[in-house]
Amino acid sequence: MRSARVVSAASLAVLLSLSTVAAATAAHAATVSYAALGDSYSSGVGAGNYTSESGSCKRSYNSYPYLWKSAHAPSAFVDAACSGAVTGDVLNSQISVLNSSTTLVSITIGGNDAGFASTMETCVLSSDSSCISAVNTAEAYANNTLPGQLDQVYSAIHGKAPNAHVVVLGYPHLYQVPGTCWFGISDTKRNAINGAADTIDGVIAKRAANAGITYQDVRSQFSGHEICGSSSVWLNSTTLPIDESYHPNASGQAGGYLPVFSAGV
Repeated sequence: MRSARVVSAASLAVLLSLSTVAAATAAHAATVSYAALGDSYSSGVGAGNYTSESGSCKRSYNSYPYLWKSAHAPSAFVDAACSGAVTGDVLNSQISVLNSSTTLVSITIGGNDAGFASTMETCVLSSDSSCISAVNTAEAYANNTLPGQLDQVYSAIHGKAPNAHVVVLGYPHLYQVPGTCWFGISDTKRNAINGAADTIDGVIAKRAANAGITYQDVRSQFSGHEICGSSSVWLNSTTLPIDESYHPNASGQAGGYLPVFSAGV
């Protein structure tokens, strides 16, 4: 009987401890003012269920910013991420949603500056050599021009939201190589495209570190779930509407981006 009382007391202590942690977490979230910035990987293009107000920006209720907001109920939330956004769009329009009360910012940016869409078009429609040439051009841009553009973005975010914790997320590999796909582009092209992601992610990580900003790498989280992956695929291959191709689907946002972002918060 005494043992049962001891076990019950211990169980009660654990439950009280968990309740205290949950209450503290909820209280913390209630003070968070969260702003989501960036391109289509943050707006949720490819994940469906788009908000009616977002129009061509295609902000999805299935995107990681909306999923985090639904799970944590921050005191304020604004989503300015937009399909096709480049660093200039962040500086010229998106950043206006930030202020001194903003305490959390997320962003994916840089892929479109380096020519992601046109590079993918070349790799899908043209030869291996044309694809590699396009990737080389994108990587040269990422190495030589993108760093300065990212520095401007990160500096501007800090200037507009000096009290915010900023989480920068990278881009996943699009393909598992070798994979299970029998058709589509060659492994040569797939490797080149994944290499471009590595280059861009490396640049983003370095510039974020230089700015004192948290960088979260999503590549390992997506491992095995890329196009041609052996398990559930978290990225769209060529699909309709065509702008949703080569973007995370709803599972990619929930299983790929959300936990990596949450870990950075």
